[in-house]
Amino acid sequence: MGRGVKGCGPLHVRVTDKGMSIIARQETPDRRAGRAGHAARPRRLVLTAGDVILVVVINAALVVAMWVRHGALNQLGSPSAKLTAAGQLTALVGTYAALVQVLLMSRSPWLERRFGMDGLAQWHRWLGFSVTILISGHVILTTTGYAFGNGNSVLAEAWNLVTTYPYVLMATAATGLLIMVAVTSLRLARRRLTWETWRFLHLYAYLAIALAFGHELAVGTDFTDDAIARWYWIALYVAVGLCLLAFRVGHPWRMSLRHHLRVTQIVPEAPGVVSLYVTGRELDQLQARAGQYFRWRFLTRDGWWRTHPFSLSAPLNNRFLRLTVKGIGDDSRGLQGLHPGTRVAVEGPYGLFTAQRQRRPKVLLVAGGIGITPLRALIEEIPAKKNAIALIYRARSWEDVVFRDELEKLIRDRRGAIHYLIGQRGTPELPEDPLSEQTLRRLVPDVASRDIFVCGPASMMERVQGILRALGVPEQQIHFERFALL
Repeated sequence: MGRGVKGCGPLHVRVTDKGMSIIARQETPDRRAGRAGHAARPRRLVLTAGDVILVVVINAALVVAMWVRHGALNQLGSPSAKLTAAGQLTALVGTYAALVQVLLMSRSPWLERRFGMDGLAQWHRWLGFSVTILISGHVILTTTGYAFGNGNSVLAEAWNLVTTYPYVLMATAATGLLIMVAVTSLRLARRRLTWETWRFLHLYAYLAIALAFGHELAVGTDFTDDAIARWYWIALYVAVGLCLLAFRVGHPWRMSLRHHLRVTQIVPEAPGVVSLYVTGRELDQLQARAGQYFRWRFLTRDGWWRTHPFSLSAPLNNRFLRLTVKGIGDDSRGLQGLHPGTRVAVEGPYGLFTAQRQRRPKVLLVAGGIGITPLRALIEEIPAKKNAIALIYRARSWEDVVFRDELEKLIRDRRGAIHYLIGQRGTPELPEDPLSEQTLRRLVPDVASRDIFVCGPASMMERVQGILRALGVPEQQIHFERFALL
């Protein structure tokens, strides 16, 4: 149970409910997090979400139109021809969807600023499953169609195709890799794999797409006799490949050469939690807003190839970048052993979890554990108005509370309220989760009239979203973001 703290003033209330500590308390002096500098305004966008969707739909229509132009509809006589035609169409649509899927995760700033990396990652996930189904359907439909046409069994025809035609073997390997990636991306499998293992397996999707492209160019009926279709598809592959090179390789290296980032200080914040201070040149030109995150690459001998999505835990300024890391996985624990002077490369900034999404005069921030990091930075960008900001901070113990002094000074300066929900759920003192509908209604009676920013473990964010909907909070007032891990 948390330590007792005396309330002070009308904004600070102490409530005890069956061993649960909910405390809004007098703040203590801030530590040395720097004041926010004036970040450069993001460049104005010309590309809209509707434009992106329109381009994707037009190209999908062109893919189908070229298939029709090749006389596919005139060959739908026998059952075997219909199956083969369906196999051709699923292959074309599935391959195009795979290219769109890769493009979504190319980290293009134009796409990210329109949809957010969280939204792009969700589309990427569902497109991935769709691609696997379509490509698997292509294999089954085409093989079955050939078997009916040749009078063979499906298994005999499959064996004949794989052992006779090298490019069919290539396509079979591609299909197997896609199925492996899809299976390991299921939630049940993800829980059993470390993130490093899952990501390594996920990279095989690129090999699968390359193998499938070789198969298409060699034996695809839409390519062998049509130069326009062949060059159209080559152009699609080249365009996606250039986006990957530009935004996943070129952009990070350009930023690294410009800003010369280095770790200069490592400050313990709580057991297993440290803040890394990174300095460099022209930091205010990184165009990051509070609540956004970068993908950090620490250029050590063993870790230079890994990227880590971490939010800024202090607003952008021209003196330092601060990220705060909790040692949860092998990678994050390893970062706590970094030494001052370590070179850093970054990608970003990413995310739409910023004060720009605020539309109501008042806000509620809900943090779970280390999810306080983007919210701590966000507080400084929210306009300081009396009673306009409330923070609910859920943690297992007082030792897990991060930035306590900083948060309390920031909330005091903004004449707001901070509420701690401390305790380990499932213990005799706290049998149920204190973050409940009743608690939110009691602590923030006007919750439905506020913008709500939520950050914490995925399970907590899903639970809070359900509670907020039950309290009548409109969907457009609930803001959250998950890190895109690819």
